[in-house]
Amino acid sequence: MALVHCDFDSDVLCLSTSICVVLPQRQTGPNTVARLDTGEAYPVLWLLHGLSDDHTIWQRRTSIERYASDRGLAVVMPAVGRSFYTDMAHGPRYWTYLTEELPRVARALLPLSAAREANFVAGLSMGGYGAFRWALAYPEQFAAAASLSGALHVAEVPMHFGAEGRPEAEAIFGDPDALAGSDLDLFRLAERLAASDRPRPALYAWCGTEDFLHADNVAFRDHARRLDLDLTYEEGPGEHEWACWDRQIQRVIKWLPVPERG
Repeated sequence: MALVHCDFDSDVLCLSTSICVVLPQRQTGPNTVARLDTGEAYPVLWLLHGLSDDHTIWQRRTSIERYASDRGLAVVMPAVGRSFYTDMAHGPRYWTYLTEELPRVARALLPLSAAREANFVAGLSMGGYGAFRWALAYPEQFAAAASLSGALHVAEVPMHFGAEGRPEAEAIFGDPDALAGSDLDLFRLAERLAASDRPRPALYAWCGTEDFLHADNVAFRDHARRLDLDLTYEEGPGEHEWACWDRQIQRVIKWLPVPERG
């Protein structure tokens, strides 16, 4: 795999931002030099970080480069601060950046496929929410989406911030009490998708049974099942921790329906 650290100016964010990208390299034999396939557009996993992390965290806490290599998968890891992947009420427009500007810039700079069947999104905690929101809001863009310990019940998120975190929740969401049923609510987005004739991405969610977000994940699981969405749900012992996410991202990458390379 090739590792790319890219800094660029974002028109949407009005600031300089960064992404980390891993790109597949093909090696035809044990004694041949690994190479990028010129002209080939790679299948891509857009991999999202959690609330207290940044675009480097997946590289520092997991072997994501090695895991992705086995599937010939490019991985794009953006930075969005503590935005919850929203156009913040008092802050940058990270949702617009993520869903519009980032794919356009990344594909202009790097050989990344734009085909739905070759695009996937995943994340942990806040990033699990971002991944599911992106896939449910724009299902034509993704074949599959995965959440690990995701903050899937956004209406409950301000409660997890606590009273002292209320100002931050207001900076992110505006009125935190108005989240239920809004365009930020995954439950509402799931209902809209189920009632439409739009394509339905395959969904995968995992959460530890000792995780403080476990009840939120179970609630979303039950809601998605009532709507007959294509959700694979798994859980197991574990808290909100990297030991779990390192194991589970390997399962996610194996689960993704990555097209076979010619």
